[in-house]
Amino acid sequence: MATGASIYRHLGTVLLLLVIGCLIACSQVKEEVVYPSRQTLTESVYASGYVRAKDQYEAFALATGPIQALFVSEGDTVHIGTPLLQIFNEQERLRRENAEISQFFAAPMATQTKLRELELAIELAKSTTANDSLLLLRQRHLWAQGIGPAIELEQRELKFKSSSLAYQSARLNYQDLKRELEFGNQTASKNLAISKSLETSTILKSKIEGIVYALPKVVGEMASPQTPLAILGRAGEFILELQVDEYDIVTVQKGQRVMVTLDSFKGTVFEATVVKIHPIMDAKSKTFTVEAEFVTAPPGLFPNLSLESNILVQVHPNALVIPRNILLDQNKVITEDGDTLTLELGIKTYEFVEILGGLEEKTGLIPPKK
Repeated sequence: MATGASIYRHLGTVLLLLVIGCLIACSQVKEEVVYPSRQTLTESVYASGYVRAKDQYEAFALATGPIQALFVSEGDTVHIGTPLLQIFNEQERLRRENAEISQFFAAPMATQTKLRELELAIELAKSTTANDSLLLLRQRHLWAQGIGPAIELEQRELKFKSSSLAYQSARLNYQDLKRELEFGNQTASKNLAISKSLETSTILKSKIEGIVYALPKVVGEMASPQTPLAILGRAGEFILELQVDEYDIVTVQKGQRVMVTLDSFKGTVFEATVVKIHPIMDAKSKTFTVEAEFVTAPPGLFPNLSLESNILVQVHPNALVIPRNILLDQNKVITEDGDTLTLELGIKTYEFVEILGGLEEKTGLIPPKK
């Protein structure tokens, strides 16, 4: 059976071990001290987007109908005005032929007969008026000599007046017919031009010097003005189309550097430059479109490649920084002595924050208690 002395010695040993354990535990939970450091700090705006060919556009036709023929293939080089495809539209052809017939019969050569008829009528009315005028003068001369009845003089005056009115009417009819024929000729010419234009609209042509990147339709498929029939763009010239959040767009400016990563070129970062900021926001996505150009474009680019980028808004070399997670109330820190300092802050990133004032480089800091 254990004696009292041995029990006391055993309890003393246990207490000593407990004290040593507490001292070790206390030393282990001693808070780590963090010191400010110097490094290059960069503020950037994230933007995702796609690679686009320069002047890339979707080509639409004005006509409706089945595709009759394809004149190019995907990957072909085209010039301004190069025919891409033709849409079959029998109605436009018939309208054009009808307009040609109307224009032919409205042409000046075809209307000369009508004008000549009125010119002959004018000459006859003029001769009749001249003859009636002469007979009236003779009758007046006889009447002055007391020869002839009064009724004959009145008849001569009435006939001269009637022939004069007929002459004036013939001239007016000629002018009216001439204006009408000129108007008809102009209208027929315009209608023919419109019909030719509509018939020409069945042939889709390129608007740029570039490459045919896509032809979504094949011969026989239906085409309409609402359906894109081809996608074209500049050959070997690409832009980066970036989508920037509305909260970040105010910090983006032309000329800023852009660091770009492409899924097709994993592990490689390419540099680009902001060249254009579209001034209107997409109401659905709440983003602005920003265009950038590669400083040195990678080989083997294709339109619609996806990308991620960071637009460098500010770069501060040799900045005094501290980890962002040791901040207290956004702009305060706790020193290793337990004092609380209010700081003047600069650039903030996800990991670090720049110190502009209120803290010395040799001051030790401890994280705030959570």
